[in-house]
Amino acid sequence: MAIEQSVYVPIYSHIYYRDARRTIPLAATLSIRNTDSDHPIVVTSVRYYDSDGKLLRRYVEQPVQLAPLASKDYVVEEGDLSGGSGANFIVEWNAETPVALPVIEAVMISTVSTQGISFLSMGRVIKEWRSGSTPQP
Repeated sequence: MAIEQSVYVPIYSHIYYRDARRTIPLAATLSIRNTDSDHPIVVTSVRYYDSDGKLLRRYVEQPVQLAPLASKDYVVEEGDLSGGSGANFIVEWNAETPVALPVIEAVMISTVSTQGISFLSMGRVIKEWRSGSTPQP
């Protein structure tokens, strides 16, 4: 059970194959899923960073409430290579009462000719706050 978290999610705008000159561009879908069956959560920030840690885009201008068991997706299009192979999202969310932890993950996918590739990247908590506490790494 948590009150507020900051979550790091690795994203790959492309991956290498055979050598460092050949790449496959990927579409990435960030998925935020409220797993609590009784209480909403509020997504307060979704920020996309490139391989150098430069902020590229903010996906949330106003807080987004996710109802119990609801989900929200954010997409980085396949042709958008600005993030690089070391891109990431930082997702921040909170809740008024302790809730079951949301599932925050990304799916990367591409199809080239007759080949398809897809894989999952799990979010990792980098900070957590509980009522009356200071952030914990």
